[in-house]
Amino acid sequence: MKLFQPQSLTMERTNAIDRGPLPLMEHFYTIQGEGFNTGKSAYFLRLGGCDVGCVWCDVKDSWDATAHERTTINDMAIMVIRAHASRVVITGGEPLMYNLQALCAELKAHGCEVFVETSGAYPMSGTWDWICVSPKKFKAPLPEVLIQAHELKVVVFNQSDFAWAEKHAAMVNADCKLYLQPEHGKMAEMMPAIIDYVKQHPKWTISLQTHKIIQVP
Repeated sequence: MKLFQPQSLTMERTNAIDRGPLPLMEHFYTIQGEGFNTGKSAYFLRLGGCDVGCVWCDVKDSWDATAHERTTINDMAIMVIRAHASRVVITGGEPLMYNLQALCAELKAHGCEVFVETSGAYPMSGTWDWICVSPKKFKAPLPEVLIQAHELKVVVFNQSDFAWAEKHAAMVNADCKLYLQPEHGKMAEMMPAIIDYVKQHPKWTISLQTHKIIQVP
């Protein structure tokens, strides 16, 4: 089967604040497995569409927005309400390819906290309780998004990623939480170096993909 290439993405970018349907790849109520909010329950809405193209991406099926059914904001809110979830994580793909103000407003109207996981490569939209920026070398984050981040989570795939992490740590606000996370497939190889780095640079904290360890979505 031919793998979808992000550079051939032909979907339109939604700039207007509207209530139009969004490509929803999957949704599920689970436990957040990464970063600052690890261990908390959260309803995940994974939007389709991404042109960042990380070679180690574990959800490459999300790249092609046209492969996923368009779902209304109202229907997404109903999914969350039926699960009795109090937190919602909007992820992708790259969710900020779309204007998410209306989705945030709808979820907040039902009393939910709303979190976003983004590469930071697109302008910020929406009103968020938590912004996690995970910068990628394949499409650099925007400085105006980095400065708004509550959490900077850098995936460590090789030794050069430590310098990449420091470059972006210098661009976030003083209260932003800093995380180094091994790419899951290279955890055994990179973890000794990450442990040593965090011991020498205690401003950083280690993040793991614990959802893969405890085997939840």
